[in-house]
Amino acid sequence: MKPNDIALLLTGDELMSGDTVDSNSAMIAQSLAAFGHAVTEKITLGDDRARLVGALQRTTGHARILVMNGGLGPTQDDLTAELVAAAAEVQLGLHPDAERHVRDWCAERGIEPNDANLKQAWLPEGATIIHNPRGSAVGFAIEVNGTLILTTPGVPGELRAMLPEICERIVAAIGGGQTHRVRLQTFGIGESTIQALIDEDDAPWPESVVLGYRAGMPQLEMKLTAATASPEVEQCQQTLERLFGDHIIGEDDATLAGALQQVLRDQGKKMVTAESCTGGLIASMVTAEPGSSSVFEAGFVTYANSIKHSVLGVSEASLETDGAVSEAVVKQMLAGALTESGADIGIAVSGIAGPDGGSDDKPVGTVWLAWGTADNMHTLRTVLPTDRAMFQKLVAAAGLDLIRRQLLGLPKLPHYFSRRAI
Repeated sequence: MKPNDIALLLTGDELMSGDTVDSNSAMIAQSLAAFGHAVTEKITLGDDRARLVGALQRTTGHARILVMNGGLGPTQDDLTAELVAAAAEVQLGLHPDAERHVRDWCAERGIEPNDANLKQAWLPEGATIIHNPRGSAVGFAIEVNGTLILTTPGVPGELRAMLPEICERIVAAIGGGQTHRVRLQTFGIGESTIQALIDEDDAPWPESVVLGYRAGMPQLEMKLTAATASPEVEQCQQTLERLFGDHIIGEDDATLAGALQQVLRDQGKKMVTAESCTGGLIASMVTAEPGSSSVFEAGFVTYANSIKHSVLGVSEASLETDGAVSEAVVKQMLAGALTESGADIGIAVSGIAGPDGGSDDKPVGTVWLAWGTADNMHTLRTVLPTDRAMFQKLVAAAGLDLIRRQLLGLPKLPHYFSRRAI
């Protein structure tokens, strides 16, 4: 047995069928990383008794820690307590603390606990409970063949609430590594480009600092990891900021919309959006962040040409001659939105999200963007040959970033769009 091996066993037919996407293993791994630990093995199985027994037999005595996620509910296919009891060669018993938890949970909701509810209080003899602040099923911990088994419900919100105690128990069992992390959120540049520019840079990269990436949409996270905070970590962060500073939107969990909001607040300005192909997604991203009322003036979703004309004042001649997806139209959309709202700065977009509607000169994925102020307006045409949902996300994210860049006086285009601009 390796002293720090941590295995995950995720259970549920819904995971195997694809009805539920596994986000729990990522949540567990990220929580463990804060204590310097990593998951060494992950097993995902349906509610199959024989396969689950086999997985328990293989893992106990092999991994020091086994986090078993799922199978603690009130139904017949919730097998975790029964199977762990069999692996530990003990009986199930009505655990008084677990029973109290179930009864209190039911009482708070004005219901009488039935046999299905109370099934969740039958745990392997000798197990200790792991408190569940949100759900009716507690988790439990028990040692089997030198492996500490920690069980949790499969509901992500319940797991999230239980992870602090899970991590405390793991640290108590195997200790906690000291890890220092710096997380930088970026937009508009990819992993391969980042790594190539770092490799070409003259500044040495110390072996004690590991650079990692976590791809997302629309952002990419760069992550520096080291044993402790040190001058080397600061040096590496300075290198990243020097090379990619205009693409870095903030640290930790910073978002494009949140970063833009902060700039607008700092400068005492308000923004407006005029959207066609994104259907209001840019406005939605801004207003999803708290505090948006202080910086967001209005959002216009002018999908039909008649509404572009009647609401934003886009000329019928431009719509007829140039088409809705054109530089002339997005400039007029933005000008109209700025006039109608009185906002200081804004973004207008019009494009062909697909899958239909393209032509030889305007293929699916074509988009025109206009951003800026009434007297300092910029435009860009690009083609994003991707599916409809991804197209809308990329265009919306670009819209936020382009305004941020203009307000901060950064280079006009992020790397990704400067390569694709037409």
